[in-house]
Amino acid sequence: MKDIKSMTLAQLAVDFAEMGEPKFRAGQVYRWLHQGARDFDEMTNLSKALREKLRERYSLYAPTVARRLESRKDGTIKYLWRLKDGNCVESVLMRYHHGNTVCISSEVGCPMGCLEASELLDQVLFTQIDSGLPISNIVLMGIGEPLDNYDNVLRFLELVNSPEGMNIGMRHISLSTCGLVDKIDRLAEENLQLTLSVSLHAPTDEIRSSIMPVNRRYNVDTLLAACKRYFEKTGRRISFEYAMIREVNDTPQMAQLLIKKLQGIAAHVNLIPLNEVEESPLKPSLPEAVKNFQQTLEKKGIPATVRRTLGSDINASCGQLRRQFEKNQGKECG
Repeated sequence: MKDIKSMTLAQLAVDFAEMGEPKFRAGQVYRWLHQGARDFDEMTNLSKALREKLRERYSLYAPTVARRLESRKDGTIKYLWRLKDGNCVESVLMRYHHGNTVCISSEVGCPMGCLEASELLDQVLFTQIDSGLPISNIVLMGIGEPLDNYDNVLRFLELVNSPEGMNIGMRHISLSTCGLVDKIDRLAEENLQLTLSVSLHAPTDEIRSSIMPVNRRYNVDTLLAACKRYFEKTGRRISFEYAMIREVNDTPQMAQLLIKKLQGIAAHVNLIPLNEVEESPLKPSLPEAVKNFQQTLEKKGIPATVRRTLGSDINASCGQLRRQFEKNQGKECG
């Protein structure tokens, strides 16, 4: 059966015509889906016969909440969603004065565990429904590499941007990648007005390869050349994620090298305080080092901001809740 929530309105209209149903019925169903209908019987303005026809032709699922944590510090909400196959993914709702942002996952945890477009959409839709807070911004930066799930991500973007659906504008969507050059070039051809966010984290191949194995496939210079092409094609400034790691990538020398590497790119650098992980030898940069790094970049005309830390009391970093839940609950997820 077809996954009805992964279908566009135009695709639904074609299917409904084949079923002998008027076009406006496709619009009714589409709106129900994007308002969070969990079952065809909830679609009360459809006849019982049509609802039965839909049940025979399409599958319709909704995630359930496996766990929900809310920060007492800043109101950040972290969700662990259980999907139809029993696997779990994480989403994080972050509250800012400019609006509410949801960070969603694109994979279950490996490149072979790609989520359907409907499962991406559900993270946004049901976060909004459960929290009661309107979602205005989306970040694809949770578990998984979005560009490894390229086709489903593109379909999700079309669905969530749809005026008949959630109608979230592309300029309010950020897609984060570890730096898959071939997919960056492919995305540039789509000429979408979203924000491309690239996890850079170091200006040298030696350091970046030690923390990001993908650098052995696409090194720093190759990646930055693709970023230049992306900007030339789309006109959209690129955001570079840079986790601040004490005495590894936060020195004045690293700042100067990063400035040199970013010459010619319309860039914004997002400095990220590293999360302290007990088992890791990597430690967060000292506040003074972060401040100096930021000022060094800005003096050379490169906008740099320090990401605000949210949800620190609920392990709001990607993957932490899922790992904790699996450890405590055995194989309830997966």
